[in-house]
Amino acid sequence: MSSEPSIFTRILRGEIPAEKVGETENVFAIRDIAPRAPLHLLVVPKTDQYRDVVELAAGDPDLLAEMIGLANTLAMQLAGGDFRLVFNRGADAGQTVFHVHAHVLAGGLTEKSVSD
Repeated sequence: MSSEPSIFTRILRGEIPAEKVGETENVFAIRDIAPRAPLHLLVVPKTDQYRDVVELAAGDPDLLAEMIGLANTLAMQLAGGDFRLVFNRGADAGQTVFHVHAHVLAGGLTEKSVSD
């Protein structure tokens, strides 16, 4: 793992601007800067301890549940409740930021792939 903070850690610290749309004690959500759907959010744990969803599920299932809960709340508020939740795991799956995060997509979804 890189010793450099991830882009999400830098956003959380206020070093990089982002449009935050929701937050809990342990999780925050921002709008994706390259949306693949009318609503495209990223839901991110405030810790960078987990590189991907498999590590998170094994290490802290409550934090994973908190991520999904925030995704659901925001989808209800911003898109009527229906949404797609995507976790990319590994470079071959399109993961480029190795700080676990979920893509929340809603409204007019197409079959475009989701990558970060």
